Amino acid sequence: MPFISSARRGGDGRLTTALDPQDQGPQDACGVFGVWAPGEDVAKLTYFGLYALQHRGQESAGIAVSNGRQILVYKDMGLVSQVFDETTLDSLKGHLAIGHSRYSTTGASTWQNAQPTFRPTVDGSIALGHNGNLINSHELREMVEALPGPDDELDLHQRPVEHSTNDTGLVTALLAHHPDSTLEQRALEVLPLLRGAFCFVWMNENTLYAARDPQGIRPLVLGRLDRGWVVASEDAALATIGASVVREVEPGEMIVIDENGLRSHRFAEPDRKGCVFEYVYLARPDATISGRSVHESRVEMGRQLAREYPVEADLVIPVPESGTPAAAGYAEESGIPFGQGFVKNAYVGRTFIQPSQTLRQLGIRLKLNALEHMIRGKRIVVVDDSIVRGNTQRAQVRMLREAGAREVHVRISSPPVKWPCFYGIDFATRAELIANGLSPEEIAASVGADTLGYISLDGMIQSTKQPAERICQACFTGEYPVPLPDENLLGKHLLETTLSSPTLGKALPVLNNP
Repeated sequence: MPFISSARRGGDGRLTTALDPQDQGPQDACGVFGVWAPGEDVAKLTYFGLYALQHRGQESAGIAVSNGRQILVYKDMGLVSQVFDETTLDSLKGHLAIGHSRYSTTGASTWQNAQPTFRPTVDGSIALGHNGNLINSHELREMVEALPGPDDELDLHQRPVEHSTNDTGLVTALLAHHPDSTLEQRALEVLPLLRGAFCFVWMNENTLYAARDPQGIRPLVLGRLDRGWVVASEDAALATIGASVVREVEPGEMIVIDENGLRSHRFAEPDRKGCVFEYVYLARPDATISGRSVHESRVEMGRQLAREYPVEADLVIPVPESGTPAAAGYAEESGIPFGQGFVKNAYVGRTFIQPSQTLRQLGIRLKLNALEHMIRGKRIVVVDDSIVRGNTQRAQVRMLREAGAREVHVRISSPPVKWPCFYGIDFATRAELIANGLSPEEIAASVGADTLGYISLDGMIQSTKQPAERICQACFTGEYPVPLPDENLLGKHLLETTLSSPTLGKALPVLNNP
C-alpha cells in the first residue's frame, strides 16, 4: 500500500467559518462513506459522497481504495475539494473504497490523525474511518499495548506504520490483530468492547464493513447502486451519487459486503438513543433520520418556538443557513412575514490563512452582512439553532442594531446548551457555556437583544417525532445514556498526553505493502 501524503497546496482563499478559533460553535464529528461496486469509479463516487458530507467535518479528508491486491490511502488536511484533484482520483483505481471527512473530537487536528487510518495485518491490510467518539479510549489503549509487538506479528521489512493519537487508531490496531481468525470474526470480538458513539466503515483488500454503536447515537445508512452497495453517514450522500436508500444500519449491527453479497451480524442488543442535535443542527436538512425528515423537524421547531415565545414584530429572519427552516416555521405559525436579513458569504469554508487581529475583530462581518434596506426601522425576530458562548449572537444583534433595527428578538430552536458532549460533538467546556452561568433574561442582556426565547426540551423532542426515551438529550440535561468514566479519563487530548508518538508533528514516510 503506498501511503501517499499529498503536497500542501495551501488555502484556496476561502474564509474560515470560525474566524476566531476561540469562538467555535458546535462542531460536528465526521462524515464516513463506503462503496463496494466492481466496474464503477469508486474513488470518484467516494469523493462526491464526501463532498455531500463535508458539513460534518472540515479539518481533513481521505480516501482508501482497494483493487483486490493492495489498499491505497490518500489523505491530507483541508476540505475534500482541497485534498483531491482529478489526477489524484484517477490514480485511485479499484472496486472498493472508503472515505472520511474529519472534525477532531479525540486527538489533535494533525495529518497523523487524518483518516482513513491504515494498518497491515498478517494476511493483508485494513483501512478504517470513524464518525463519533469513544469514551473508553484509556481501556482500548491498554488493550493495544498488550498486543504482541510488530516483531511477533508481522515483519514489514519497511519503515514504521503511522502513529495516531485518536480512538480510531486504537480500534484499527485492535482489528488488525487477528492471527488466528478472520477480520470479520475479529470485529465481532472487538465491537462489543467499545463504549460511546461510533459509526465505522472499514475494509481489507476484498471486503467492505460497516458498524454502528448499540445506541445508534450517530446516523448511518445503507444504499444500493446498480452494481454495488454504499454506506454513508447521511442519506443525502446516497442521493448525490444516485444510490437508492435501502435502510438505516441498525444500532448494534455490523454489515459485511463482498463478492458473495451482503450479510449482517448483531454484535449487541440495540438501545436506541439517537442524538437530538442531528435534528437541530448537525445533519443536512435534506437528510432523513429514523424515518423523520430533518428539514420538517426544524420547521416544526420554529412553529413550536412561535407558540411558546410569540412577539409582535415586522419581520422574521434566519441566521443562514442553519436557522432558515426554523425561521420559516416561526413565520408560518406567527403570521409575521419571513425575509432575508443577512447575506452570507457563499465561499465561507476552511482556510490555512490565519486572520490578523484587526480582521479577527471584524468577526462575523466576514461571514455575514446585514441587509440594511430590509432591517431599518423594523422590529426583527432573528432565529438561530443554538447559543454556545454567545459571542456570535452578540455580533449579530449589534449588526442588526447598526443596520437600523428598532427591536431585536432572538429565538433559538434548541434549549440552553449546558453540558458538553462526549459522543462526537465538540462543544465548548462546561465553564464556557453561557447558559451555565446566566438565565435567559441575563443572556438576552448579554447579547444585546430585547428578548430571548429558547424552545422547550419537550417542544424540541416532539418536533422530531421520536419517543423521548430513544433520544440522547445529554447536552441539555446532563443525563448521559452511556455512563462516563472518571473526568480525568476523558478529553480531546487524552491520548496526546499519555502516548509518546515518535512521528507526532512530522511528515510520515511512504510505506509499501509487501
